[in-house]
Amino acid sequence: MTIEAPSSDSDLLDLLRVAGPLGVSDMADATDVTPTAVRQRLTRLLAKGIIQREAIRAGRGRPKHLYQLTDKGLRLTGSNFADLALVLWQEITQIEDETLRQQMVQRVTKRLAAKYAEHVQGTTPAERMRSLGELFSHWRIPVSVEESPAGPVLTAHACPYPSLAEQDCSICVMERALFSELIGGNVVLDGPHRQGGTHSPSEHSCRFHTR
Repeated sequence: MTIEAPSSDSDLLDLLRVAGPLGVSDMADATDVTPTAVRQRLTRLLAKGIIQREAIRAGRGRPKHLYQLTDKGLRLTGSNFADLALVLWQEITQIEDETLRQQMVQRVTKRLAAKYAEHVQGTTPAERMRSLGELFSHWRIPVSVEESPAGPVLTAHACPYPSLAEQDCSICVMERALFSELIGGNVVLDGPHRQGGTHSPSEHSCRFHTR
């Protein structure tokens, strides 16, 4: 996967979402700027509590510092109007009538699919899966699409809605259903969330592929 050179703090945060934790030299190489410039940006982000630093010792000498997003940083970079989405999803999942609840989730899924359908191009599920990956990248959600004997595999390297998924991983099931609608085929979800439950926002890697 190729990581584009960041040109702002938000792009540096995207880099950490995809590949973190990273050292200063790693980030300097990926951003094509000097380590001094990277440290200046990291100092600013540390002060805001968006990233955190950990000292790693390997033998004698000065420790190496690795940087990664804090929970605050993960939520900040998740976008998707997290507070509103969280409240709405909680209201849906608290509907006591199971049939009504499932119907509501299906309606939301189809409405979202209709909204995004024009942006997903291609005549085959494989082509549409690749197009979906491009759409995610446009939304600044770090993903990669790799080829496999069974077809393309889309890997999401960061959760689009970390606050939601942290409390209820059934949102991941709805996301799989949305992808199935968009590509016109059965999409399978592989990852720590496929069975539901809860997870930390740092557990963010999920793989989607067609069956």
